[in-house]
Amino acid sequence: MPPKRGVRSLVTLDHERELFAQGFERVAGLDEVGTGAAAGPCYCALVVVSAASLGAPVGLNDSKLLSARQREGLVPAITSWALDWSLGRASAGEIDEYGLTIALRLAGHRALAALRVAPDIVILDGKRDWLTIPSSASLLAPDYGSSLRPEVRTMVKADRHCASVAAASILAKVERDRIMGELALEFPEYEWGSNKGYLSAAHQAAISANGLSPHHRASWALSS
Repeated sequence: MPPKRGVRSLVTLDHERELFAQGFERVAGLDEVGTGAAAGPCYCALVVVSAASLGAPVGLNDSKLLSARQREGLVPAITSWALDWSLGRASAGEIDEYGLTIALRLAGHRALAALRVAPDIVILDGKRDWLTIPSSASLLAPDYGSSLRPEVRTMVKADRHCASVAAASILAKVERDRIMGELALEFPEYEWGSNKGYLSAAHQAAISANGLSPHHRASWALSS
C-alpha cells in the first residue's frame, strides 16, 4: 500500500541499525499524537525492533503523509513485524491537572509499562526529550508507573526516516482517531469524528454554543 500520490517514503531501518552496531539490542521508536488538540486524550505508541527485524512493512511512512485508510491498512503489518509494541494515553483531565509535558510523559511511561520486551534505547521524534523523568521532578508529578528507564535519543523528523518511529506514529494516530470517533457518538455537537478534537471553526462554534464537555482541555481557555 503506497503512500499518497506524490509522496515518496524515505523510511528505513538505517538509524536503528546504527544503534544495533553500537551495541543496543532492542531499539524502540516512540511517537505521540493529540498534543495540539483542544479535546480528547494524547497518545504515545512504542514499536520495538531488533537486529533480526526484516525490512519495514511496504508503504510505511509518517502517519501525517498517509490517508486514514492507508494507516489502518498498515496496522496488521506493523504489529506482526514489530518485536513488540504498545500504546499509552493521558486524558484531557490529566493534561489540565499536570500540564501537557508531564501528561505526555505519563502517556509515554504507560506505553513503556505495557511492553513485554524492554527496549535498551528509545528514538524519540522531535528535538526535546520529554520522556526522561527529571531528577528534580515536581512533588506534584504523578506516579509514572513504569520501572523502565531506557536511554533516549531525540531526532527531528524521525517519523519520516526511522521505521520504528514511523510505525509508532501510525499506531498512535489510528488508536486516537478510533477513540475520538467513539467520543463523537456521545458528543456529536462537537464533530469530533471529522476534527478529531482539534480546534476547527465548527468546533470552536460548538464550544461557544454548548460550552465545554468533560473531554475538553478546560485549562486551555477554549471558551474565551
